This record gives sequence, structure tokens and C-alpha cells, in this order.
Amino acid sequence: MINLKKILAIVLLSGSNITYAQTTLPIATNLQHTYVKNTRTPGGAPGKNYWQNTADYSIKVSFDPQNLNLSGTVSIDYINNSPDTLSTVMFKLYPNLYKKGVIRDMPVAANDLTDGVHIQSISINNQLSDSTKRRIDGTNMILGGQQILPGQKVHFDIAYAYTLNKTSHIRTGQIDPGAFFIAYFFPRIAVYDDIDGWNEYPYLGSQEFYNDFCHFNAEITVPGNYQVWATGNLKNTDEVYQPQYAKLITQAGNSDQVTDIITEADVKAGNITKNNTANTWKFEADSVTDLVFAISNHYIWKASSLVVDPKSGRRTRVDAVFNPVHKDYFEVVNYARKTVETMSYQFPKWPYPYAHETVFDGLDQMEYPMMVNDNPLENTADAIELTDHEIFHTMFPFYMGTNETKYGWMDEGWATIAEWLISPVIDTKIVDEYGINAVQGSAGIEQDVPIMTLTPQLTGVSKFTDSYPKPALAYLYVKDMLGDELFTKALHYYISQWHGKHPMPYDFFNCINTGSGTNLNWFWKNWFFDSGVPNLAISKVSSQQQKYTVTITSIGTKPVPVNLTVYYADGSKQLLHQSIACWAKGNKTTAVSFTAPKPVKQMVLGTTYDPDTDKRDNVWKK
Repeated sequence: MINLKKILAIVLLSGSNITYAQTTLPIATNLQHTYVKNTRTPGGAPGKNYWQNTADYSIKVSFDPQNLNLSGTVSIDYINNSPDTLSTVMFKLYPNLYKKGVIRDMPVAANDLTDGVHIQSISINNQLSDSTKRRIDGTNMILGGQQILPGQKVHFDIAYAYTLNKTSHIRTGQIDPGAFFIAYFFPRIAVYDDIDGWNEYPYLGSQEFYNDFCHFNAEITVPGNYQVWATGNLKNTDEVYQPQYAKLITQAGNSDQVTDIITEADVKAGNITKNNTANTWKFEADSVTDLVFAISNHYIWKASSLVVDPKSGRRTRVDAVFNPVHKDYFEVVNYARKTVETMSYQFPKWPYPYAHETVFDGLDQMEYPMMVNDNPLENTADAIELTDHEIFHTMFPFYMGTNETKYGWMDEGWATIAEWLISPVIDTKIVDEYGINAVQGSAGIEQDVPIMTLTPQLTGVSKFTDSYPKPALAYLYVKDMLGDELFTKALHYYISQWHGKHPMPYDFFNCINTGSGTNLNWFWKNWFFDSGVPNLAISKVSSQQQKYTVTITSIGTKPVPVNLTVYYADGSKQLLHQSIACWAKGNKTTAVSFTAPKPVKQMVLGTTYDPDTDKRDNVWKK
């Protein structure tokens, strides 16, 4: 018999070198069982019994921009890699967010309410399914009467249709009369994992997604004057584009320069696509969690590419596809290219994993595999921050298949720290303080709950702070505490173990502990599990001749790094820094000592990324 207590002791104490080595992390029983089943391990790596299900999707749809009707078929070869016999199969019908009477937490205009996804037929292994064994509840569809054995492959054929939303743009819908971003447009099988079984959480509008890594082939038929951009590689470029544009696409994929693939003059001339009543665009993507597409009959297209993996010479093409009336969008291709470059070579210093990244001019701020749907922004800093934030999601949750529905912080926190770090690389004048004021302004109030609170349980300001700035601050503090080299090593260990898989929070914590050789449980517990407020103070300053000792007291219970700026009488200044590790022993005070080379005027505690609920005691004046 497996000794669960012994396993948990190993799990919670894994790591090595820092004080508070006996700190333990609370862990729910369903997560504990993953160690018993050996699907996950105390060191953070997948266990010898780790599994995940997958599928091969063949999607054939037609979209009519006039009546917004999307119809077609999806064929699915689903493989049950789990040790369980599946008596039901759960599907996600995400367009049912717009169905009349469905529970949602986002407003939908009356003219966008529909009858939802119309399932015309479902066949299982070429046998027509009994509709009485099918139940649709909001965005979930459950097929009963199944018997899918471990290791078995099952084939589904589904014919369906729905009407796309014209307004009420929640990540998908019409942008203008000739532009559409179309996401979540096909019935797909929900995740069945080693933690919860079927992912039963409905899509309500605000929470995001959790999907398996699958292989997709999509054939998308639209009127002949429309272009299509999508997740994956376009397989029939020569069949849908006139030769000169096919040549420009190839050129952009091999050039460091920006190529104008489609210009305003080209749109006006109107001879971009093959002169057919309708064209069918064929895309293929492997090992991705989703497939989306966007279409337009009047957008222009700028593209460039760069080597993202110097070892293999592999390149990624970066696109900006937009309405030319949005003048700010003309620079987006440069912001996007610099983001992909910085991700590949600086942070997280991992070769960009996909063949292209397309920034599409839409009405939202949302990420998808190889695509983002970004609204135009006139302010340069805002446009840069939005671009790098959404593109960084390529790593989390798309390369690392985290469960956004339950643990929003496992992807949004990373996109937020990336925004802080990458934006100044693109424009050195930017100091991105996204979310810091929200953290210090709400710390300690009733709505302020631990980051580990499941995302569907969050309410009020914590829906934002617990997903975005609080985890981003935690990542920033670990990066500072370990130093760039060791942090990168630890992060790469996590990525190498879990890309293409479904890590849970403890896999992340344990991988960073293992990858760095440092037990950070004292930090994980304080920042992710415990309540508390960040509040430092300058409590005492003593000096003898030019030697100063400044006592910093942690009045609050949420530790933050110590950053003390010394301002000298001649107008110069000096920053003195201690990482958050200065609080690792549970001490309430720490001392900062320095020798002043000239007369001191004042000292100020804190920087942009040090939230503090009471700054009145952060200044000392001589």
C-alpha cells in the first residue's frame, strides 16, 4: 500500500538550500492523489504514469459574412489515453455563450441572442447517435451511453451550424461589415485529465479556457474577395492567392525586413485572391490547443520574420493585419517582431515555438495559438504593452497547457511580467506599472483573497489582482531572488518538463524548486496561499560619520523586496537593494548599511514594483 503521508512529506519538502526548509504547502486531496497515482512527481516532473488524451480534428466550414451563418462538419478521432473507461463524453459548445437563456457573466445585446449551436447530427464510429442520449447544458454537451475503453480510439462526425454575433464582441464576432474574428467555432471534446476527470466548468464569458493538445486540419470556405488568416500553416497558398501575393508571403517568411504583402492600393485594385465566387482556405496545425480564424475584404497586411532558433535556423513570420484607417497599427508589426525576438533571446529565452504569429485588428484583447485579436490603441505605450502581453501568451497557456479556467494566474501572471519586462526593450521610455496600484489599493480588504483561490471563485477586484499583478510580482521577486541565470535555468526546467502537457500549480512550484536547487516553499506559501498586506517602513536610521544603518520593518505580513533610494544633497542618488530573500527567516526587520560618499538629503523606500499599503513611513529626511 502506498503511504500517502510519506509521499506528501517528500512533495512538500522537496528542494534544498533556503531557510524555512520545513515550510509545507497546503494541498487539496484531488491533487494529492496525482502523486499516489504517479501521474505527477514531488520534483515537479510528470510521473511515469502521466497521460493526457488527444484528438485529430478535421474541420470543414463555410461562413457567410452577409447573414453571419457558419455551418459545416467536424470529424474527430479521439484517443482515450487515460486508465479509465469513459461512459460519457463531454463536448464544449462555446458559441452557446450567446444562446437565449444561458447563464453568463458578460452582457450580451438582445440582437445577438441566438438559438445557440444547432447540432444537426452526430455519428459515433459511423453509427448515428441517439439524440435522446445527448444533453446540452449551456456551453457543455454530454453524450451518454458510451463505453470508451483505455487506449481506444473513437471516431465522431458532427454536422452543425450557428449564427455569429454581430455586436457584443466577447473575444469573437463581427468587427465591421467586412472583417470578422471567428473563435471557438466548432464542437470540441473537453479535457479529461488526471485531476478532475472531465472539465465540467461552463464557459460564462469571463473565465478563459482549457483544451487538449490536438492536431487540426481546417477547410474554411468564404466569398472569393475575402482573405483568411488562421492558426496553423496555409497549405494551399497558390490556390487562393494570385501569384504575386503568394510570392510576397514566401518573401516575408524569409526576410528580416518588413514586407508589405497587401497594401491599400492592392485592396483598391481588388485582385488579391483567386477570382472565384468562393475560395476554400486550408490550414493545418499540430500540437496546439485550439484553432481560430479571421477574415477581411479590406484589411492590409505587413509581415516580417526572424530567426528564433539559431541552432536550427528556424524562422517565425510575424504579421500585422489591420484596417488602414487605424494609423497606430502601422507600427504594430515592429512591436510584434521585437516581442518575438525578445522572447526567443532574453525572456524566457526560449525559441519561439510556432511558424507564425498574426496580430489581427479586432475589438478585443485576446490570445489564441499563433493569433491575437487586438483592438487599435492610439497611445504608443498602450499599443506596445497590449502587443507583447498577448503574444507572450504563446508560452502560457499555449505551449504550456495550463488550465486557465481554474488557475488564471498560471498564464495571466506570466503575460503581465512579460509586459513589464519586454515593453521597455521595445521603447526604453516605458515604465509599465500595470496593476500595481490595484494590488496595494485592495490589499487586506474582504475581496482580497489568496492567489491560489480558484478563478471561478474570485469576485470583485481579486478577479483582476489574483490573476494578473499579484502572481506577476511573485514571478518578478523569484527572478530577483534567484538571479537571472538561475531563474532562467529553473524556468527552462519547468518548460522542458511540461510543454505540450497540462501542469498544475504544484508542478510549477516543484519544478522551480528542483530546477533552481532551492526550496522556495516559504515564498510560495506566503505569496500564493496566505493572506496579508505588503507594508514596509523605515523604522530607524543611525549614522556615525558617513556610515549609515537603516532599519527596515515589515509591518505587513506580505514580504516585498527592499529598495532604498538614497538622495544626496548634490542631486545624485543611489539605489540600495535586498531581494525578498531578506525575509526568508520570518524576521520582521532587516538592516541596510552603506557608507555615504557625500551628504545625504533624504531616503525613500520602494520602487514601481513594490506595493505598499502605507507609504507615509517610507521617507526619511535629514
